[in-house]
Amino acid sequence: MAYDLYIAICKPLHYGTLLGSRACAQMAAAAWGSGFLNAVLHTANTFSLPLCHGNAVDQFFCEIPQILKLSCSDAYLREVGLTAISFCLGIGCFVFIVFSYMRIFRAVLRMPSEQGRHKAFSMCLPHLAVVSLFVSTVLFAYLKPPPFPRHPWT
Repeated sequence: MAYDLYIAICKPLHYGTLLGSRACAQMAAAAWGSGFLNAVLHTANTFSLPLCHGNAVDQFFCEIPQILKLSCSDAYLREVGLTAISFCLGIGCFVFIVFSYMRIFRAVLRMPSEQGRHKAFSMCLPHLAVVSLFVSTVLFAYLKPPPFPRHPWT
């Protein structure tokens, strides 16, 4: 969506040629393919672990860290590698979105018409709100510090 807005605002006369059905299909295939690859890598890593502490997960959601606790083997290096791949995919998408919005805002601020700037910002703000909500939820869920160990006297 960020690339679509970038083309619509910064290069409106070339919109039809730059963002045709082939380009949309390629971008959708890249997004679906990277998500599928990430999911397959994590699933294959998880299913290859031997479980020695039973198969009862202590949470409602059967997430990867909970399954790693049940494993007999040390899967630390494999999990670090998969986390690095996931991190690179996420950062790549985030950098692309930020770069697109920097170009969009620079083009919008150069517009001579107040009405044109208002219209361009009204197109961008809903997408920017969704992206901000998604990024803030990811930051809150995955980058929070681990809980402090409880002391015996508390």
